[in-house]
Amino acid sequence: MQSGISASSELVSEFNSLLSDSSKFALLVTISSEALTPLASLLRPFPDFNANLKQLTPHLKPDEPLYVFLRRYDHAPFLVAVTYIPDTAKVRQKMLFASTRLTLVRELGSEHFRETIFTTTADELSPAGFDRHDKHTALDAPLTEEERTLGEVKRAEAEAGAGTGVREIHLSSTMNMPVKDDALKALTELGRGDGRVLVMLKINPQDEAVELVPDSSKPTRIAEAAQAISTSEPRFTFFRYPSPRGGAESKDAILFFYTNPATPGTKAVKNRMIYPLQKRAVLAMAEKECQCVVEKKFEVEDPSEITEELVLEELFPKVETKTAFKRPKRPGR
Repeated sequence: MQSGISASSELVSEFNSLLSDSSKFALLVTISSEALTPLASLLRPFPDFNANLKQLTPHLKPDEPLYVFLRRYDHAPFLVAVTYIPDTAKVRQKMLFASTRLTLVRELGSEHFRETIFTTTADELSPAGFDRHDKHTALDAPLTEEERTLGEVKRAEAEAGAGTGVREIHLSSTMNMPVKDDALKALTELGRGDGRVLVMLKINPQDEAVELVPDSSKPTRIAEAAQAISTSEPRFTFFRYPSPRGGAESKDAILFFYTNPATPGTKAVKNRMIYPLQKRAVLAMAEKECQCVVEKKFEVEDPSEITEELVLEELFPKVETKTAFKRPKRPGR
């Protein structure tokens, strides 16, 4: 999902200053009046990156998202782009900052950033936090000029190709979501009952577009549908469930499953932020754009939690039968 918010001229000016002036360590960015604006610029008093990190502490609030550009490397690309979205921030702020971060990096020039990091706690922006990050990602040896050029070419090709077969679904005046055409087509087929019974969607980590997960299975039972869902990555799954109850009024029900397996690492933290924000948008897109009306929604951590019993309890809840109150007989009668 993308917010439509763009960088202000003040931000572009401050960013160019950060690039050209090696005495500057960081640029803090926020969203104000529907624009990306500079919040503060921090100097680089020490040559050591870790020693300069303490300057960030007073700016990292426990409930306020922030973008942080850090000068970490001595050779281009110099910068690290950090998106800081604490868990206790307001939901609207979380959604706004998460959906704008790719736009921010692209407008300023993705070639200026060595890496992008998604964080939820101030501790992740401490020396110990960066040490954990480096160990987890197991940074490779520095690339040769040829390797770096090849990487830039591939990234440019990917960004150019992202415009092919992608539609921007407008959810509101300030929010839109990129969706691949194959995902829209599959959901439309599912909604119409044109033979497709299972549609699984994921979010592309490069452009954050919603795309179709290739799958040719045709499950008829809940257990078969659950088996097709990834146990290592989040998924939005739509399943046309044939009613287990016969009769003239029997009809299929479209079920929606949101799964987000617990896995370690920075990527998992990012997924746990992005996917919940996209869930409502995906459901709205399915109903409005594809006429895929969901009967019941389920949210679980692991696909193994999806069972026939769980679904049947939601589709056919037990109705308590109340017996009429009987007045006790009077004594002697």
